[in-house]
Amino acid sequence: MTGTEILMNVTPQESRVALVENGVLTELHLERARRRGIVGNIYKGRVVRVLPGMDAAFVDIGLERTAFLHASDVAPVEREELNGNGPSASDAPAAPVAGGNGTGTPAPVVREGIRELLREGQEVLVQAVKDPLGSKGARLTTYITLPSRNLVLMPNQSNVGVSTRIEDEGVRARLRASIEQLRDELAPQHGFIVRTAAELADHEAMYNDTAFLKKVWDTLQEQAVGAPPGTEVYADLPLVERILRDMVGGDIERIRIDSRETYQKVCGFVERYLPELIGRIEHYPGERPIFDLFNVEEEIHRALERKVELKSGGYLIFDQTEAMTTVDINTGGFVGHRKLEETIFKTNLEAAQAIGRQLRLRNLGGIIIIDFIDMQDDEHKRQVIRALEKALERDHVKTQTCDVSPLGLVEMTRKRTRESLEHQMCEPCQVCSGRGYLKSAETVCYELFREILREVRQYDARELRVLASQNVIDLLLDEESASLAELQSFVGIPIRFQVETLYTQEQFDVVFV
Repeated sequence: MTGTEILMNVTPQESRVALVENGVLTELHLERARRRGIVGNIYKGRVVRVLPGMDAAFVDIGLERTAFLHASDVAPVEREELNGNGPSASDAPAAPVAGGNGTGTPAPVVREGIRELLREGQEVLVQAVKDPLGSKGARLTTYITLPSRNLVLMPNQSNVGVSTRIEDEGVRARLRASIEQLRDELAPQHGFIVRTAAELADHEAMYNDTAFLKKVWDTLQEQAVGAPPGTEVYADLPLVERILRDMVGGDIERIRIDSRETYQKVCGFVERYLPELIGRIEHYPGERPIFDLFNVEEEIHRALERKVELKSGGYLIFDQTEAMTTVDINTGGFVGHRKLEETIFKTNLEAAQAIGRQLRLRNLGGIIIIDFIDMQDDEHKRQVIRALEKALERDHVKTQTCDVSPLGLVEMTRKRTRESLEHQMCEPCQVCSGRGYLKSAETVCYELFREILREVRQYDARELRVLASQNVIDLLLDEESASLAELQSFVGIPIRFQVETLYTQEQFDVVFV
């Protein structure tokens, strides 16, 4: 497989979309019917708690956990509205979400404290910008945005802009003139951002998108007026259509779909909204699973492992924690052919390229600390950073990279809006509770000895029975048999052992008989 292709594996329970560049899996998007993401969805919410100390509020949007709304994500409102009964959901002013891919940034405003912006019991129209992550609720904003293929609508704003990823000044000027004209004609009270995908769009396509988004917003407002708090008033597209809208550009050579029903839906969607894709969509009817055919399934399994092998013989270690993700680079079996510095430099260059791909594939976000192998040459450091930045250029998610720190670390951030691949597909180990390690059998033996002494001093018994795992009891009766005999002599009562096959290595019980 050469070029860039999109593979879609669709079942009633789960949709998976793989972005494959030159035969290599670079991104995987996953959506399960039981746990659809909520990013982009709009809700009529109710403020349940205002927290001045955090300059934020918790908002009930009808989910299991209340969602989080920071003061910086609250659009300015007229003070007289707040002094009255508060704005209704349909009246709530909105502006663009800061950052993102071609969504624009709200104009700077003087921020007020959360008590001046919201109060408990107030109804607000909010949009989810982050899915619930771990124990945290969703992140919200009142800066509403509605995306289409070519545009992003920013209700009740005056901004008009063009994505910075469109670099040709002539194209930028043409698109800006087009959207300014359409805004004046169709939606003078709203702002718009021209998305990267609109680079080749003509005036008619821009007109259709403008009219479509205006209609969606008007309908959404009508639904919000009579809806009770906690109601979802707008849901973003399902994964398959969302990928086509947001990611597919002129560089996508082919889109293969293994579900005939989805293929037919996509064809209808494309014919209406993305006619330039007609001819690039194929139905895959083969009996062999499409992800197996293109080696995607194996790559997914590898993306769930800590260790990533490099072609040179070196390797990466990824450790994901709640606070940050760390990446460690090791030369492994790569010894090079020249100086040590040259070996380190080549390993770091290869690692930088691999890290760029792995961050996208694993969808790692937040703070990321990369521990490259120490380099003495400043020019080598610059080239490694440049290689990392180049590997991240095709990333659809916003990233920011710092230079090598005095400690030899590279700090970077990658915007996090949804769960990582690991958190989507895995759960913490029930045995180790996510620690990644267990107490050794030796440690458990000594804990068991102390527990026996503690219990004997408190209770009278004729016999003790120890219930533990096979590994622990084997160690007690073998290498620790002398210590066990000494303990038994000290307590003065017999100690019997019983293997419990369902016990983990850390579990044991001491029972008096």
